[in-house]
Amino acid sequence: MAFKSVRVSDISGTEGSDEDFVTVVVRKHPELDEPVQFDALPDEIKGIKSAGDLVVLEIKNGETRQVVVTLAEFNKLSPNIKDIIANADGLRGRRKGFRPSAA
Repeated sequence: MAFKSVRVSDISGTEGSDEDFVTVVVRKHPELDEPVQFDALPDEIKGIKSAGDLVVLEIKNGETRQVVVTLAEFNKLSPNIKDIIANADGLRGRRKGFRPSAA
């Protein structure tokens, strides 16, 4: 006896080989608590259009929320926003300019 594995599009139910499919990861959606993924054929998702240049922000003030804005809207925060983000601290390691005391 042998077993045959068949890959099927979660969108249309169309069968295909592994090479025919793409994996779509949904990282954030109002009805989801955590990311999910599904299989689709490229033709099934070709109509998805990019929203353009987006900036994803995480705003922390006791609680954390994620905000997605256009690049144009983000740039309105300050006339020198490019310098601000170029000199901003990364999330890992020490803050820029920090030197531990040599005591």
